[in-house]
Amino acid sequence: MSARGSEGLRPLKLPKHEVRVLPNGLTVHLVPRGPLPLVAVRLVIRGGSVNDPLGKLGVGDFAARLFRRGASGMTADQISDTVEFVGASVGGFSNEENVIVSLSTPSKHLGPMFEVMSKLVLEPDFPESEVELSRRRTLAALTNDLDDPGSLADRALVRATWGSHPYAHEAIAGKSDISAYTRDDLKRFHEDRIGPKVAHLYVVGAFETDEVMSTIERTLGKWSGGPDAPSEIPAWNGIAKPGEVLIVDKPEQTQVQMRIGARGVKRGHDDHFPLITMNTVLGGGFTSRLVTEIRVKRGLSYGAGSSFDMMSVAGTFTVSSFTRTESINTLIDVALGEVKKMREKGPSKKELETVQRYISGLYPGRLETNEAISGAIADVVHYRLPESWISDYRERISAVTVPQAAAAAQKHLFGDERSIVLVGNAEQLKPMVERYGAVTVIKPESFE
Repeated sequence: MSARGSEGLRPLKLPKHEVRVLPNGLTVHLVPRGPLPLVAVRLVIRGGSVNDPLGKLGVGDFAARLFRRGASGMTADQISDTVEFVGASVGGFSNEENVIVSLSTPSKHLGPMFEVMSKLVLEPDFPESEVELSRRRTLAALTNDLDDPGSLADRALVRATWGSHPYAHEAIAGKSDISAYTRDDLKRFHEDRIGPKVAHLYVVGAFETDEVMSTIERTLGKWSGGPDAPSEIPAWNGIAKPGEVLIVDKPEQTQVQMRIGARGVKRGHDDHFPLITMNTVLGGGFTSRLVTEIRVKRGLSYGAGSSFDMMSVAGTFTVSSFTRTESINTLIDVALGEVKKMREKGPSKKELETVQRYISGLYPGRLETNEAISGAIADVVHYRLPESWISDYRERISAVTVPQAAAAAQKHLFGDERSIVLVGNAEQLKPMVERYGAVTVIKPESFE
């Protein structure tokens, strides 16, 4: 789908986006949007897991999820009753780069619900009983993750690719870190990393601007503390274990989870649109080459795919699938072979046009709700993307040519600079996969 194909696309227009900055440094983004009487609020604070200290990894996400478990003297039950009574929802969490607190509410209840949300952010109590309850729940979730081969493979891949880089910090950390959190650690996190100068507030939906600004100024106008600027995320030198194979030993498994990880690109890279279209051909859709070769033609697995994970400083590229132990070499060979073919020849014209129609058709659906729009605008701001990133997205996808997609594949898809992660019976796997590189075997317990 070239420029000619893009002529049939309806313009994708976002609601008007107004930005105001409070005297305390909080940046407010106002996006009035009707007709439904609903509002989505998203507070994005630059203080994600990259900032978690060693020995207390995951403390940011743990603390953020406790915001609604007690604040400004309100108990968890009181907060839940107040919010749910009007059909609203509120909660907090973190990812690699941000702490995020979100609110969804009917418009007529925005004022009081915003006051509740503000209390959670400014005055979390971190009650000891809730800290211990959350600790037990988090440890139980970790146990389930480590028992699930797919989750275990994803964790192992993070270690094999990011190594000691801060992007390797898991939002939900291991048992020793979770067990070590104290209430003082949570309070210190709040004091050190939660502040208006590193925060952006997004309000999207049906509201009166003056009324909302009055509420924001009243509840968050005197917010202070936290850092003066976001911390710098260091550069990344590339994957930690290039050319190696990491096996996580689960002797009882008759199937093997496979991940192949390599260097990718950061968000907003010049080759973003050629890479997105090229990867959709390779492994980003149900009719992709990887699905066709692995599932349809050979019956090796029910699922296969590839993806780019793009962040502010760097990113990774991953191929994922699973198969029976005796088929693992065939699976790896097919996966490596399809990446090699794409790297050397790129997609065909027909493949490219098909995925351009697919992506262009899906994209508007990703912007239908207030929550989705707040997230999309937050991404544009956080990753310093052009203002036209959202409105021109489909046109830029449609404008990608076969030579551009092929050049991006040749430049960014891996050769030998990749790590292979397998979760399965190590005794059976090790002699089978030594031909792919030096093999290291570890136990699931190393992720506790």
